[in-house]
Amino acid sequence: MRANGGGDPETGQRRTADGGVVAARTLVKVAVFGPVRGTFDYRVPAAGIAPQPGMRVRVPFGRGTRIGVILACETESAIDDARLKTVFELLDDEPVLAAPALALATWAAGYYHHALGDVLAHMLPVWLRRKRSLPPVLEPRYRLTVAGAAALTAGGIRAPRQRELMARLAHGALSAGQLRDCEFDWRATLRRLAGRRWIETDSMRELPPSTLDVHVHDGPELNAAQQAALAAIAACDGAYATLLVQGVTGAGKTEVYLAAIARIVARGAQALVLVPEIALTEQLMARFRARFGAAVKVLHSGLAERERALTWDACARAQCPILVGTRSAVWVGMPRLALIVVDEEHDPSYKQHEGFRYSARDVALVRARMADIPVVLGSATPALETLANVQRGKYQRSVIGERAGAAQAPRVECVDLRGQELVAGLGPQLRAAIAEHVARGEQVLLFLNRRGYSPLLICRQCGEPRRCAHCDAYLVYHKDGDVVRCHHCEREWSRTRPPGCCATPDVALLGLGTERLEEAIATLYPQARVCRIDRDSARQRDALRELLARVYDRQVDIVIGTQMLAKGLDFSGVTLVGVIDTDSRLYSLDFRAEERLAQLLVQVAGRAGRATLPGRVMVQTHQPRHPVLRQVIERGYDDYAQTALAARRAAGLPPYAAMAIVRAESRTQHVALAYLGEARRQLRTHTGSALDISQPLPALLERRAGRYRALLVVRAQQRLDLGAVLQRELAFLDAHARETGVRFAIDVDPQDTL
Repeated sequence: MRANGGGDPETGQRRTADGGVVAARTLVKVAVFGPVRGTFDYRVPAAGIAPQPGMRVRVPFGRGTRIGVILACETESAIDDARLKTVFELLDDEPVLAAPALALATWAAGYYHHALGDVLAHMLPVWLRRKRSLPPVLEPRYRLTVAGAAALTAGGIRAPRQRELMARLAHGALSAGQLRDCEFDWRATLRRLAGRRWIETDSMRELPPSTLDVHVHDGPELNAAQQAALAAIAACDGAYATLLVQGVTGAGKTEVYLAAIARIVARGAQALVLVPEIALTEQLMARFRARFGAAVKVLHSGLAERERALTWDACARAQCPILVGTRSAVWVGMPRLALIVVDEEHDPSYKQHEGFRYSARDVALVRARMADIPVVLGSATPALETLANVQRGKYQRSVIGERAGAAQAPRVECVDLRGQELVAGLGPQLRAAIAEHVARGEQVLLFLNRRGYSPLLICRQCGEPRRCAHCDAYLVYHKDGDVVRCHHCEREWSRTRPPGCCATPDVALLGLGTERLEEAIATLYPQARVCRIDRDSARQRDALRELLARVYDRQVDIVIGTQMLAKGLDFSGVTLVGVIDTDSRLYSLDFRAEERLAQLLVQVAGRAGRATLPGRVMVQTHQPRHPVLRQVIERGYDDYAQTALAARRAAGLPPYAAMAIVRAESRTQHVALAYLGEARRQLRTHTGSALDISQPLPALLERRAGRYRALLVVRAQQRLDLGAVLQRELAFLDAHARETGVRFAIDVDPQDTL
């Protein structure tokens, strides 16, 4: 830092040459939004609001302007006065990010070797990443239409919930806050009434800022195992601890969360609940609102920008006691936060795979430690890293070994497909079982983790498969829309003019996707009501909610779905689960593939028999003697996990080593590989034997969206060694990337190693 002679360090004043005193200038240290490393000093105009850390500013940057966040206010800078620029505008009257948020961002930027400004941007809703103020707080009101009033008067409404809700609205328009004391999911009922045009939305109105009055409804009585898990959480109140609640699927882990959160909000504190998928937020929200009413808010990428900004603001002002959200919710400010719950903690969706590559689960652990509060990890199939930490004594574990209530564990059987005739991927045993369960009025879930109609198109003239013009990937035919699509870059072409070796649109459609399975099931079981739930069918806003509602209301007999349905959803009517294509997951170069398969088998099996009827799970395979299948099905996930941990230890792989991947991409293959070759030489020069560094490797999907991708795997026995070396070499990696035009990223604790 450049000294400012004659300054008073206590008052911040400076003396002139003749002994006079002038007020010290105000300087701010700013991190600008975007992938720009480092911080930048700026002058602040003397007039106006005094700057504070956590405020947003608009500053000159290069030839343009940027939005950034003030990290510190100072009176001196190492930058010469002539080079210092002046802040254009303070965008806030008060900080939008509190001191704990700035501390968490600083840790994350260092741990993940990512630009601090980009980390700070992730902490704010998109609304505030621009030159905007928070939107005014508004809330819709609901009222009966003329047709609705007539239907209510005529007395022809049979559904009791619809009748009760309409009776309340008959006295005048009501807001969401005024409906929160309903003891049922009034939002779902409202949607049905709106669909019949019996209810309409009134004009928006301002809501005064106020702390919600939380009313907690009673829940079911917990069994002994649930009570023990709750007691373990309660024992950690007011202190950091990590607790694993490991319960079999259907064990009632959510009821433990609800009971723990009820204790938190009763004393005016806040709770954060993370879930891996948007699909889970809908079901959890129904259960949370049934218990806590309007005290619960939800946050995920499917919401409009304005709605996300309002939820973020309510949490930051402690006006939202409970937040349920997906990965990005881990960054939301909650000044009275007293408990974090990470549901389905093993799920790879908690890791962001592009841009800022953080793990929401791991960030939640650090956030809890900084705030000195407990964090609960819940799963039927905990990640191997989590189980290793239990063994080391870092985490506590509570086990719930039986399903709640009268539900029994499903019967799981491995179905040998060798020599069997398959119809749309279904063997004769599974086809017969589907017919049997549907005939009894029970629901069937068929799991196939492959979207589209056909995953492979073969040119009938030359026999070559059709590939994406921009990626090293086969195109997938989607009958819905009659297009071929790349599932990596999302480009699509007309079926009659696909890219490829020949000009002809004449192609053979090979393989099975969820669309094709849906079509076949409708033909095989013409009396059954069939529903497909995947990213394509749930693309439109509210589509997923409506599809799930049909399943919950028993308006569907056979559900066809992808991996999104294997994650904690509670379908009480499903008694048969069929896993269509297990074999495609049995062989992979990724060392985590077997763990993912074991978790998936247990999770998808858990969708069967969650009520009083017994459940059955049929896992189809041509490899019935495969050791992972046999171990998971016959002896359970814990037995598999101990074997897998021993193998990881012997191989020196996580969780018994720290790992990072330096990823590079370029327009040409040799440039990306050459960049990583230079990176490897630089790292080896300064690390000795502390790090194990692979040769530069092409990514498994080498070309994506027109760019070639390569990777460098770096391992160390000690995490501190790995972090220190990567941090020290960041300047070289940045400079060399600029010289070669390569894009690079450091992926710490990668979940996808290829």
